[in-house]
Amino acid sequence: MSRDIKIKKGLNIHLKGEAEKTLSKAPRAEQFAIRPANFHLVTPKLVLKEGAKVKAGEVLFYNKHEENVKFVSPVSGTLQTIQRGAKRVITELVIKADEKDEYLNHKPLDVVKADAAAIKAHLLESGCWPFIMQRPYHIIAKPNTTPKGIFISGYTTAPLAADLDFTLTGKEEDLQLAVTALSKLTSGSVHIGVGRDSNSPLRQLTDCVIHNVSGPHPAGNVGVQMAQIDPVNKGEVVWTIAAQDLVIIGELLRTGKFNAERVVALSGSCLGAPQYYTAKIGSDVQTIINEAQLSDSHSRVISGDVLTGDTVGHEGYLGYYDNTICVIPEGDDYEFFGWNKPIFDKVSTSRALTFSWLQPKKKYDLTTNTNGEHRAFVVTGNYEEVFPMDIYPLQTLKACMVNDLDQMEALGMYEVAPEDFALTEFVCVSKQPHQNIIRQGLDLMYKEIG
Repeated sequence: MSRDIKIKKGLNIHLKGEAEKTLSKAPRAEQFAIRPANFHLVTPKLVLKEGAKVKAGEVLFYNKHEENVKFVSPVSGTLQTIQRGAKRVITELVIKADEKDEYLNHKPLDVVKADAAAIKAHLLESGCWPFIMQRPYHIIAKPNTTPKGIFISGYTTAPLAADLDFTLTGKEEDLQLAVTALSKLTSGSVHIGVGRDSNSPLRQLTDCVIHNVSGPHPAGNVGVQMAQIDPVNKGEVVWTIAAQDLVIIGELLRTGKFNAERVVALSGSCLGAPQYYTAKIGSDVQTIINEAQLSDSHSRVISGDVLTGDTVGHEGYLGYYDNTICVIPEGDDYEFFGWNKPIFDKVSTSRALTFSWLQPKKKYDLTTNTNGEHRAFVVTGNYEEVFPMDIYPLQTLKACMVNDLDQMEALGMYEVAPEDFALTEFVCVSKQPHQNIIRQGLDLMYKEIG
């Protein structure tokens, strides 16, 4: 079964510094870190103390509110530091890695013979469960729920993001094992979106429904594909999972080892040789950046793509769910009368003194400068030009800001995640933090409605 998904609304942002499709193994970092902030609404309860020896795949902490959801170490080594912030909230667990990983072994699982309960128990025990996210609320999936469908996007449209067709090549066996296992956890189907003209390794998988996706960003967002296939209504639950995380799950089912290695795109105009590297979750980003010939030290390091990623700095670590590291110029300079001059070197959806629409495929060297200050919402209609979901973006944002739960429900908040508003945030002339507004709205709904 196949279905075409054609997205017309959106905006492709072409940036300089795209990773060359060459794969190298990054040097092993001396330190790795897991940040509980990567797991939204999770309250960590520690299992180990500072100085404890840990194996790759061994539990570091679990969720206080869901004790069977466990979070494991990506490498073997010594739990060197437990960083705490305000009110003693755990902000970071730093592991000093051994030269070679020693794995905590689980039994391989025959997914063809195993039932849903056995698969779910295996994923929970091994630490693979946090890879499964749920909507509504865009949080780690509740183990006691059965989703009406599971959605996976194998199509990349975000600027400078890793090309999944390249990163998944050669992983077909593990991908198939993971998809077969997931297909037993839903009452519906596993839906996978791939590029219409791509040779994606996901295209040949069974036990799933393949959808051919085309169109500008955010066509690659799983939420956009979900809205076209089977939108989430009140009382319904769906699960989503990143394509590269399928590889980790599949290898765990096949070998019994939690191998946290993934292919990472190191990209950005501040790098002399952007390309792909194999690295493990939580790796020190500086170890990888050193391999790519950093050409500008006055730059911002982002774990994730430039629209949705987190600023981690040159001394930070690769995020738990990220397969991209972007290094772009820091935008702390300002143009005199910049608002009143013709603009040739920036991307804009407006045609007022801007000319990016004349060269839609031109690549730009954009900085982190927002090119304006925070102000009240201005009704321009430009959100609707780039927002392909059947939702009113401006009204949804305002409903979140005033905590109007009834309006948030009516407008379709159950099917969105912060990443779905990244592009409206990019084109916003009011410089409002759309993703943060949506995140706070979802948190309020989870607290009040559950």
